Amino acid sequence: MPIPPLPELPSIRLGQQSAKMHSWIQTRLWAQVLVALLLGIAAGLLLGPEGGLISAETARWLGAWLALPGQLFLGLIAMVLIPLVFASIIGGLTGSGSSEALQRIGLRFAGFVLATTFAAAAIGITLAGILRPGAGLAGSFRVSTGTPVPNGEATTFDLGKAPELISAILPDNPTASIVQGDLLAVVVLALLVGIAATQVTRDRIEPFLSVLDALLSICMTIVKWAMFLAPLAVFGMMAQLVMQIGLDTLLAVSAYVGTVLLGLLLLFLLYLSILAIFCRIGPITFFKKAGETLLLAFSTSSSAAVMPSTVQSAKKLGVPRDIANLVAPLGATMNMAGTALYQSVAILFLAQMSGIELSAGQIMVMTVTLVASSIGAPGTPGVSIAILVSVAAGFGIPADGMVIVMGVDRILDMSRTSVNVAGDLTASTLLRKTAVPVVERPTEQNV
Repeated sequence: MPIPPLPELPSIRLGQQSAKMHSWIQTRLWAQVLVALLLGIAAGLLLGPEGGLISAETARWLGAWLALPGQLFLGLIAMVLIPLVFASIIGGLTGSGSSEALQRIGLRFAGFVLATTFAAAAIGITLAGILRPGAGLAGSFRVSTGTPVPNGEATTFDLGKAPELISAILPDNPTASIVQGDLLAVVVLALLVGIAATQVTRDRIEPFLSVLDALLSICMTIVKWAMFLAPLAVFGMMAQLVMQIGLDTLLAVSAYVGTVLLGLLLLFLLYLSILAIFCRIGPITFFKKAGETLLLAFSTSSSAAVMPSTVQSAKKLGVPRDIANLVAPLGATMNMAGTALYQSVAILFLAQMSGIELSAGQIMVMTVTLVASSIGAPGTPGVSIAILVSVAAGFGIPADGMVIVMGVDRILDMSRTSVNVAGDLTASTLLRKTAVPVVERPTEQNV
């Protein structure tokens, strides 16, 4: 008579589930990033002002060391970002089919960027006008005029300088732009070179394109090395952030933070609606294929740093390689709808704190200004603050309250970066059927 099997003990079942969970996390980068994100927040709370376990000086010292993997991660990405963007855009242009298809891509991408950026600014202005997050803080957070603010406090926005600004987009010295890391200039240079390459016979440019293919492969290999640091980078940067700002700072300006986050949520829902209506991609599918990239964008606060991951997520969403390599770098440089929304709320927040009421005409001009300022803004942390100071000064809004905006800028920067990357993926997916890619060259690699 066979002996019946012994019942499986709960501890054994628990151990098996734990092993499965550990294996599941190890094979999914987005899960590692999410766990690191939560652990970083917990560590920041324990070691920050709320925990009281260490002194403020020790917390700053420890935070710098915890953030070291994050700095190395961003450094590796920044090291190859310029050649990566240059090779990706040219490869996308030369492989995007006919000149008519290329023109359709450019026009539709420009239309998408303008439409969504105007919509984002309108959402921010509407929410700030209805919720009035700065009204309850009027006079409460005034600081001395000697408070340091980013460079650009005295800079005003003059529409009469628009022609000069437009002409300045063309890089006078491409080599200097590359050395200085001017991403916008590199994008413009790559666009000009790529468009010119489409007008040259294929056999003439084949060696040049082969070199770019090899350069792209090398850059992507370095990016893969950097991705091994991603969980540690997220943990350290989140821990340092929470240790620096603490929960008290967030609670003190919760109305402002909540207004920006609500606006970003509405913009994100707009992107999801576009994907569902025009691309037949539901939210669950989008999160499965792009969630890892969105988490990295949230953690690094840099759409430029996660641009290689954005390309990979676009391919998972069914975007052809050439379209993804073209639209993702352009989006990381020019598609900043989340930044426009944030700036519109922040300016009205500062105006309400100062007791300044803007007229409907001023708000319309401000919307155009924010759209113009957002498009082409570098996708790196902290840039929005300098733009915000410049635009606010142009409307006579004092910069006294900027210290409050700066105090919570990092957490909002992380949120709007994720939304900006979602916009890049939405644009790529919308354009995936615009052009019929040419037959791939044997020397190309699907990076």
